[in-house]
Amino acid sequence: MTQPPIIIWFRRDLRLSDLPMLAAAHETGRPIIPVFICDEEVAALGAAARWRLGLSIEIFSQSLLSMNSRLILRKGNSFDEIKKLIVETGAESVHWSRSYVPATQERDRLIKSGLKALGHSATSYEGHVLFEPWTVSTKEGGFYRVYTPFWRSVAQRAVPEPVPAPKALCAPAQWPQSDRLDDWALGGEMCCGAAVVRPYQAVGEAAAIGRLNRFLGGPIGPYKEARDFPEFDATSRLSENLTYGEVSPRMVWHAGQAALRSGFAGAEHFLKELVWREFAYHLCHHTPHILHRNWRAEWDAFPWRGDNEDAEKWRRGMTGEPFVDAAMREMYVTGTMHNRGRMIVASYLTKHLMTDWRVGLAWFAQCLTDWDPAANAMGWQWAAGSGPDASPYFRIFNPQGQAERFDQNKAYRHRFIAELSARPSAEAAAYFDAVPKKWQLDIATPYPDRLIDLAQGRERALAAYANRVTAPKALF
Repeated sequence: MTQPPIIIWFRRDLRLSDLPMLAAAHETGRPIIPVFICDEEVAALGAAARWRLGLSIEIFSQSLLSMNSRLILRKGNSFDEIKKLIVETGAESVHWSRSYVPATQERDRLIKSGLKALGHSATSYEGHVLFEPWTVSTKEGGFYRVYTPFWRSVAQRAVPEPVPAPKALCAPAQWPQSDRLDDWALGGEMCCGAAVVRPYQAVGEAAAIGRLNRFLGGPIGPYKEARDFPEFDATSRLSENLTYGEVSPRMVWHAGQAALRSGFAGAEHFLKELVWREFAYHLCHHTPHILHRNWRAEWDAFPWRGDNEDAEKWRRGMTGEPFVDAAMREMYVTGTMHNRGRMIVASYLTKHLMTDWRVGLAWFAQCLTDWDPAANAMGWQWAAGSGPDASPYFRIFNPQGQAERFDQNKAYRHRFIAELSARPSAEAAAYFDAVPKKWQLDIATPYPDRLIDLAQGRERALAAYANRVTAPKALF
């Protein structure tokens, strides 16, 4: 008799190589039914992330066709759709890769218990992180609250070698019905921005591996120093691919370790950046409030402003502060933002403009194609001063000083701000095509004056920090 198939539920793991849940299912020799479900979590994604996810699903579907398989698409409540598929296919077990975000963890827990109550097998696997959060602890048995000790704890830990992709997958005797990806309209909110951003995306497993190899072939050498200069092509850009699981963190880790053994100077710092992502998920697991509340409770009384007119100008890349505006416009044109830019725009919003970090966090979630829930939250709280390992008095970035240090020849600012050049670049002009039409901006729009004097903004922030529990809202 034909053995019952295994349903493989894909989420943020759209690859075939080094995927433990797929390897385990393949080893059984049973038919495999790959599934992606457009559920409430997908619907809640920001416009850019949801659009980029759709691109990844499309490429992954094509990869499965070359493996004698296909990706079944369903839309609805995950548990309901999985139960329907079990009835339609006779499957008795479901595999998926673990999530480390509270909402999806709770969803998965309920589905696992629900399936087991119905007599079915449900198994979750590692795959989205290097070190599962509960496996890393201090000598006292607690979790790490500071990055550097966390790095020291995991730097020498053994990481399993990546597992190659199967050469082919066993198909079921009959495939269940599938939705059409186009009918989901995952890119519906991107409008004209999609055409601008699309050329900058490296979608799918093959593109991700190509990106990794390009980085290993040159930029990894001077990475530690060059990564801070946004005019250079000095970073791996793998955040986009790690977000959708198009490349495994284990593959990236071992590639970085090989580069380190070969003497590439920047390899260790590259590995540290990969572990920074791990630290974000470590904190997300142990202190899930980091996603939506101040990580440090003493900041709950801090008088940040809510959304405001200054924040809207920040969103539009029209603050009159060129380095800030260039970084924001880079996001609209490319879908991502250089890490130096992320620190500067976050510091400027939360400190010079004294605006709640959650305003910025929500906007990044809407606009970044490499949006990651854990890294986004930790990054914003780190910049604001309310998060882990924060030094608020010393981390008030001066955008002008940062520009003079990291964009000395103004290449980055001219690349993305049309108003600063007599003959703007195509990328600078593309900003006006990418942003919402309701903003009513065009290339003839005058570049604005500064929203705030930088020295005054710094002093205002320092005064508020010094009295952060009792500072009156009238300060603003």
